[in-house]
Amino acid sequence: MNISTVAVIGGGTMGNGIAHVFAQSGFRVHLIESKQEFLDRAIGTITKNLGRMVSKEKISQSQMDESLGRIQGFLTIEEGAKDADLVVEAVNENLELKKSIFQKLDVVTKPEAILASNTSSISITKIAAFTKRAKQVIGMHFFNPVPMMKLVEVVRGLETTDEVTQTIMELSKQLGKVPVEVNDFPGFVSNRVLMPMINEAIFAVYEGVATPEAVDEVMKLGMAHPMGPLRLADFIGLDVCLAILNVLYEGFKDPKYRPCPLLVKMVDAGKLGDKTGQGFYTYQK
Repeated sequence: MNISTVAVIGGGTMGNGIAHVFAQSGFRVHLIESKQEFLDRAIGTITKNLGRMVSKEKISQSQMDESLGRIQGFLTIEEGAKDADLVVEAVNENLELKKSIFQKLDVVTKPEAILASNTSSISITKIAAFTKRAKQVIGMHFFNPVPMMKLVEVVRGLETTDEVTQTIMELSKQLGKVPVEVNDFPGFVSNRVLMPMINEAIFAVYEGVATPEAVDEVMKLGMAHPMGPLRLADFIGLDVCLAILNVLYEGFKDPKYRPCPLLVKMVDAGKLGDKTGQGFYTYQK
């Protein structure tokens, strides 16, 4: 299938990054947000990030202008997605919200359009069941920051066809990414491996084994991790980490995925990491 117009639903950290890489790679992008202020903020972030690339001489000013010219903002799914060849949903990890979006997309998009989710943990098969085109629903799990991170985890649902999978694999390569195909299990591969490590690091702090700084230093210097697990948890968002661990815990019914009580307490207290200025570390907001 030829893909030229891509609708991205959600202009947050992941959504604006996804819109950025599609526009920079020559695709027409319809960026959909619920409010004009959110849309303005998303396009402002894309402009800032492209400007940084110009200052580092990675792209020219004309390339930046052309990329921004390919992005058009919309405030409704009906208008923004109706002509799209591919839709990438990039909203919060909330199943009911995703359900309402995919049910609407199934009605308003072209019959041949591919519907993708950037979910980091929710079942693609479950999301696909909200539509009447389960064969055309797939996971495109990008990583933050999207313009820099190479990986796209391409997640096949139970009914996703080989043709759709191959289309998304090739499309990811056009974005300059490295696609890795995985099947639909809780947490896929990335978070099934990463989140238990982060959770265990939190348990080490909770049980008084070491400070957050010490845990991170051990993993950076001893295991060559570029960022310690607790610093990474703050960067991801402790609420996001908790949500993913709950998906793993519910999906596998295995106590090894039980979220650490300290993580639950910090989320309850609103200490979510970078975005609130306080997590395992303190940040300038």
